[in-house]
Amino acid sequence: MPGDHRPAKSIRVLLAEDQGMMRGALALLLGMEPDIEVVAQVGTGDEIVDAALLHRPDVALLDIELPGISGLEAAAALRDEAPDCRVLILTTFGRPGCLRRAMEAGAAGFLVKDGPVEELAAAIRKVLTGETVVDPALAAAALGAGPNPLTARERDVLKASVDGATVADIAGRLHLSESTVRNHLSSAIGKTATRNRMEAMREARRQGWL
Repeated sequence: MPGDHRPAKSIRVLLAEDQGMMRGALALLLGMEPDIEVVAQVGTGDEIVDAALLHRPDVALLDIELPGISGLEAAAALRDEAPDCRVLILTTFGRPGCLRRAMEAGAAGFLVKDGPVEELAAAIRKVLTGETVVDPALAAAALGAGPNPLTARERDVLKASVDGATVADIAGRLHLSESTVRNHLSSAIGKTATRNRMEAMREARRQGWL
């Protein structure tokens, strides 16, 4: 009798996590489940779509904060490039705004990392059957938080401000006029009830709007 008692068809999982130790531990723990096989591991957002197209996972388990594109951006790309792959977002910080953005990107689930691996394995099985799995406390918080008040362009200019770039730098990166950049920044500062663009960026990140 063979030593590997996996079913004939295991659930194929792609794991995207930038911290190598965390990624290895998750892969090891999930690999101990009899019906789950981690077929690909990546450490950056830019690798996710290519890995999905190559390995054809059933479920992609994505962190939000990744080098390159974020897990949320990758989720949206997978919806277009690999529509048969279900996406489960796994993050350290459960922010209502991130949950809303994940659902808008087509994610089938959203969990925080401090839960037991048994819950994660169960969530993987559930999303594969078509269910949506969301951390209950986070779902309740998201319902009370309201929608993201920032427009797509306001989010773009705040993201472009992350390294202290000047208005001229941001305008060049986004192919906008400097006056348009100032207008978007002013609007974002007002909507976040902050005093300047750096505070606005931090508040938007805290709320999960970026």
